[in-house]
Amino acid sequence: MLVQKFKWVALLISFVCLSFWASAQEVAQPANTDPDWSKPYPPFQIAGNLYYVGTYDLACYFIATPHGNILINTGLADSAPVIKANIEALGFKFEDIKILLTTQAHFDHMGAMAAIKKLTGAKMMVDVGDVGVVTDGGRSDYAVGGNISTYTPVQIDRVLHNGDIIKLGGIRLIMLHHPGHTKGSCSFLFNVKDKERSYRVLIANMPTIVTDKNFSDIPTYPDIAKDYAYTLDAMKKLSFDIWLASHASQFNLQGKHKPGDGYNPAAFIDQKGYDAEMNDLQEQFLKKIKKQ
Repeated sequence: MLVQKFKWVALLISFVCLSFWASAQEVAQPANTDPDWSKPYPPFQIAGNLYYVGTYDLACYFIATPHGNILINTGLADSAPVIKANIEALGFKFEDIKILLTTQAHFDHMGAMAAIKKLTGAKMMVDVGDVGVVTDGGRSDYAVGGNISTYTPVQIDRVLHNGDIIKLGGIRLIMLHHPGHTKGSCSFLFNVKDKERSYRVLIANMPTIVTDKNFSDIPTYPDIAKDYAYTLDAMKKLSFDIWLASHASQFNLQGKHKPGDGYNPAAFIDQKGYDAEMNDLQEQFLKKIKKQ
């Protein structure tokens, strides 16, 4: 018991030290963030070896394997202790994370990535389009970048390209390049199984439009309209059983799962919801193009 308490104190000290280091690197997370992004949410098993370990709205996914685990997204900078607690509440060791991934290189999904990488030694893998943004902590992002990083820069261990496969302990994730929201936004397609059946899972980065500017007024991203069009078309053609997203609100997490609910993968089999979301995004894109 005393040893566990010491480990927890040591971890908190590490997080504090990393926060001071981040400040020294001129990191300033935007002040006005949605309170649901920090609001805690009980972790739970989605299907097979796939778990939800994020907050009320910032979705973080944990995939357990016999050879270590995978974490996709980390929420805000102060979410690291929350994610650790969620993983351990499920019965897994935080230190066993071997691979870190992200669906997009914005501060609300990358905020705690540097801290978790430092504490676990996990390998960071990033879509080629977001390499620059990840390594400068968001400064060069076309929509929310600026003179100060919005999250601590992260060292990249592997650059991913469309169709690349991430392997660990029997799991095979296919990375799908879905640019627009960021230059390297991506989705992940993979299989999980339980005693009853297997499920094809899509963790989708929905291509929401993050800028009020005309696409033609973004010189740092000349292919943005082309990328959005490509992504919308590609995502409509995907085949899956379960779909999830970067934000819980995008796939109606709270409507499909309430804290305390038992294991129910069928709640996330929702082709109709996915199609409706994609059609809405398509309409928003076409309206923006028409205005220009």
